[in-house]
Amino acid sequence: MDGVDAAIASFTDTTFSISKTHFTAYPDKLKAKLIKIIHPDWRGNLKTLLDIDHEIGGIFAQTASKILTLAPNLQIEAIGTHGQTIRHQPSSSKPNSWQLGDPNLIAEATGITTISDWRRRDMATGGQGAPLTPAFNAQFFRRNHNVVVLNLGGIANISIIPQDRQAATIGFDTGPANTLLDSWVLRHQGKNFDQNGQWAQSGEINQQLLKSMLSDPYFKLPPPKSTGREYFNLSFLTQHLNHLTQSISNKDVQATLTELTARSIVDAIRRHAGNTTEVFICGGGMNNNYLISRLKSVSSAMDWKSTAESGIMPENMEAVAFAWFAKQTVEQKPLELTTITGGKHSRIA
Repeated sequence: MDGVDAAIASFTDTTFSISKTHFTAYPDKLKAKLIKIIHPDWRGNLKTLLDIDHEIGGIFAQTASKILTLAPNLQIEAIGTHGQTIRHQPSSSKPNSWQLGDPNLIAEATGITTISDWRRRDMATGGQGAPLTPAFNAQFFRRNHNVVVLNLGGIANISIIPQDRQAATIGFDTGPANTLLDSWVLRHQGKNFDQNGQWAQSGEINQQLLKSMLSDPYFKLPPPKSTGREYFNLSFLTQHLNHLTQSISNKDVQATLTELTARSIVDAIRRHAGNTTEVFICGGGMNNNYLISRLKSVSSAMDWKSTAESGIMPENMEAVAFAWFAKQTVEQKPLELTTITGGKHSRIA
């Protein structure tokens, strides 16, 4: 929830080219509003949501307009926008996923066809609505051996990509990546994130807390599955802290939360992609040096590398993926999500 990443990209069937990228940070006041709204106990009013939807849509529109000025000679065919997720409930009796950021404001500001709402389109087919990027990863990260692409956003997700193009790609959310880490450091240090994981590195892993959190049923669920901040939040953490038999320091909690992310990811890869040794990492968590070191320590047999080695900076991955989703939609090509989200059909947005 830091802001808006934008990218201008072009594609062939198997290659991509990134012309420009741009980032716009959310104002601090907007971040504070979003943190309140995504809390499962938030009880606000509809006007607040409508106002923030418009505010975020305006920021997305400004970002799109800005990046277009960086490439004035390019003909842009379409814009794909994800929006800002505030609630994701795929397992509800009434499945839904809500992203704020009115796409009509982008279309009006740029004069370019703007496409959005892929998550709920997938849910209409019975899918989880997330993760979506494994469809992009399967197209552009396939190698002559099995690979995994790991996205370290608020929630971590993996794409398991077999070398055989005829074999199915599997993708799912493994659990928390940055969301618990960012929430804990914000509460106790007033910072938006733990720079390089330095605070976590200063603490010690509490095995009792780690074991308790890893016992959560979500980690054992088979894919397809997805989750969000409405599940992995400070209320989740508090429940496990309350069961500890000894006191624990705040920095030890941060260290243990980092280990939770690393362990749950590695456990998921071992369980569902045991013969994979190469893992490409993207997302903001790639900047957390301590987290990356824990991933490497927990599974030294895996070759952990940045997606930058394949031409996409980790922070630009989702923006490029949604540019490709827009291309697929304009060309009336469905996203192949059935083995990823569990949807009954592959549909065009």
